[in-house]
Amino acid sequence: MKMSRRAKRMQRNHKRNAGKNGLNLTALMDIFTILVFFLMVNQSEVEVQNNDAIELPVSLADNKPAENVTVLISKTDILVQGRPVVSTAVAASTEQEEIEALKKELEYLASRSPMSAEQREQGRPVTIMGDKDIPYTLLKRVMNTCAKAEFNNISLAVNQKQPGKGGA
Repeated sequence: MKMSRRAKRMQRNHKRNAGKNGLNLTALMDIFTILVFFLMVNQSEVEVQNNDAIELPVSLADNKPAENVTVLISKTDILVQGRPVVSTAVAASTEQEEIEALKKELEYLASRSPMSAEQREQGRPVTIMGDKDIPYTLLKRVMNTCAKAEFNNISLAVNQKQPGKGGA
């Protein structure tokens, strides 16, 4: 049987395009990469800074911390939002009730965001994460400094203890 011109042309085109049926994944990978970076940058879940240099005390508290200013007291340094402000040795050795370097940093952070009427009543929120072995007098100085810098809504970060189980 003789093939028509159209059938011959179709056969040629099928032979020519037979190797081009693969899927090009480059554009798809670009889209997924952009999506992953977007989700990482715009993650709004509250996360308390994890630092292996401190060991938090254990508590039965159920409340999750809100996202606010974090003061971290390790055995060596006092950090505000992850930035070292003063060493704990210097802060513990002063006889003043407040720590000047910490107060200066907190006042700077307070000046960057204006207070609403509701915040004026309650005070600015701050979460203090302190190693369980730091002296109480140092913790008291840090809390007093936070209060003097208008951060009156103080929360202490602890590890949650499971009810009915013994904890350290």
